[in-house]
Amino acid sequence: MKAGVSILGIFVADTAYLARRMPKVGETITGSGFSVGPGGKGSNQAVAAARAGAKVSFISKLGRDTFGDMALKTYAEAGVTPKVVVMDDMPTGAAFIYVNDENGDNAIIVYPGAAGTIGEADVEEARATIEASSVFVTQLEQPADAALRALAIAREAGVTTVFNPAPAEAFPGTIYPLCDYIVPNETEAAALVGFPLDTIDAARRAGDAFLAKGVATALITLGGRGVLYHTASRSVHVPALSAGAVIDTTGAGDAFVGGFAAALSRGMEPVEAVRFGCATAGIAVTRRGTAPAMPALAEIEALLREKGAA
Repeated sequence: MKAGVSILGIFVADTAYLARRMPKVGETITGSGFSVGPGGKGSNQAVAAARAGAKVSFISKLGRDTFGDMALKTYAEAGVTPKVVVMDDMPTGAAFIYVNDENGDNAIIVYPGAAGTIGEADVEEARATIEASSVFVTQLEQPADAALRALAIAREAGVTTVFNPAPAEAFPGTIYPLCDYIVPNETEAAALVGFPLDTIDAARRAGDAFLAKGVATALITLGGRGVLYHTASRSVHVPALSAGAVIDTTGAGDAFVGGFAAALSRGMEPVEAVRFGCATAGIAVTRRGTAPAMPALAEIEALLREKGAA
């Protein structure tokens, strides 16, 4: 019987710098804070899903170095089963993250390191892990051909597929029909459909564009405006759930995807799973960091009860 969540993605060490603004080219400014911690979209989503109560396997590659050790320690603490290859000739990935110390806005540069070499052969090695799960999740920080192959394996095995097209890189159009759920944020969705999502009606038009490409369900995250759940027969705008003052939005999308996948894997109805994902993100943005900010199942359930959404 299929159970749990499998995720293909990358781990990077997040090096986060707090400052009032980004420096200009050639300029040096003084920051207000610094931290190093675990990150990477797929890795963050794995931690979020595990803390949200799912059985999670994470498929990736690491370097044999200090950052790789950080990754393995993170998975041990979060309850994620690592299905990773450790490389001797490539470093573990790293990310530069600028966080505005006044409003939490962020800008990121990612170097995937060892995980940038993930290919179709690596995905085939992980076939059994993907096929045994009830939900499979991937993104675009590792090569797109690996994501495509993994989604195809999941679809062939009857596993629910969740594709987070982030960052907004080009990918094969053959990915769309393999998606039970595509989960872009408003910026990524705009890049893919060619128009801004400045209203909910515009988001619905974007949802229709994704359905026309073969996607079963479009889930468009809209920041503080919540999430649009959009299928051929149903379109629901799910509001954001606030858990307090927003101080760091860096891991919000990953928190949503991880929480949503965890809820689906536990048999939750899709729109309720979206609310669960919104609660997960609503808590995460009240904390600094990415993976360390992901909330526990009890915290998510408490927020849903408080907001009358449980």
